[in-house]
Amino acid sequence: MKSFAFTRDGEHPAVLLLDESLSGPEFDRPSIAPPRDDGVLLDEYSRTIVSAADRVGPAVVNIDIKQRLDSRRGPREVGGSGSGFVIAPDGFILTNSHVVHDANQIAVSLPDGGEYPAQLVGDDPDTDLAVIRIDAPHLAHVRLADSESLRVGQVVIAIGNPLGFQASVTAGVISALGRSMHAQSGRLIDNIIQTDAALNPGNSGGPLANSAGEVIGVNTAMIRPAQGICFAIASSTAKFVAAWLIKEGRIRRGYIGVAGQTAPLHRRVARFYHLASDTGVLVVSIDKGSPADHARIRPNDVIVAFNDEAIASVHDLHKKLVGDQIGKPCKLTLLRHTEQLTIYVTPAEMPALVSR
Repeated sequence: MKSFAFTRDGEHPAVLLLDESLSGPEFDRPSIAPPRDDGVLLDEYSRTIVSAADRVGPAVVNIDIKQRLDSRRGPREVGGSGSGFVIAPDGFILTNSHVVHDANQIAVSLPDGGEYPAQLVGDDPDTDLAVIRIDAPHLAHVRLADSESLRVGQVVIAIGNPLGFQASVTAGVISALGRSMHAQSGRLIDNIIQTDAALNPGNSGGPLANSAGEVIGVNTAMIRPAQGICFAIASSTAKFVAAWLIKEGRIRRGYIGVAGQTAPLHRRVARFYHLASDTGVLVVSIDKGSPADHARIRPNDVIVAFNDEAIASVHDLHKKLVGDQIGKPCKLTLLRHTEQLTIYVTPAEMPALVSR
């Protein structure tokens, strides 16, 4: 090893540094800093996920069901499970319709280990949403946020019980907004949120939350062969449906007998008639003998308002055709070529819902 023969004034800096006789008070301090609290070490992203999970997690429940099926070998009982979350302190729980539909028995397990029988309050296969209720004290519940203000890229957290693993948390971002998908009933569900937060069987019915710990969607489906393509029903739809299910146990949907699609309006026409939106519902076809047929609505008419409220899309029209609008004359504003017309139509209840 090569040595250094320096005088004291010219000694190698490393030798001077290691010579404690030359050091000051600095060498009296410990060379290793004391361990810091884990909470301090967490980065901002982690703190956001932890905070949201702490807020939403206590309201997430596991749902087990038993269903009686008839087969060639005779009746048999099968089981299933899913997730849900408490939306009111008096025991109302929101979940997916496909989790509890046609169930003979429903049991709910709370995060604290308590188990309670549940009753079906209302079920709407057309939006894949259902409300059940349990009688339990001191229930934590969540707040349903406004999903209309969501943005692509926003951080989201999914909580549920995938494959039987209770209270599992996954995180990701909103991949897309405004998706559509078919419910098991065949009806098209609009305003679907696409996320890459991992979902697995058993997550169905669980909450999709934002960084503030507010629920923005109800987890409902994933594409099995794909990775990171999962879907949730928007909270705006969930709030609307849950309110009707709690009130009446079902949703009475109106029917005027038009098939339509969202279409842009000519800018000059929209400005001339002071329309609130630059899109409307283009009437593609009309069912013979329907309320729209009786009201003499024609193909290529564009519906722009319902009872003086703007209609910008097919989804807007669907939201208006429920409940108390059925059987009552309603004011329909439409454009026929460049002329604005007012027509009164009386929605009827959808036959599929009557027979259900």
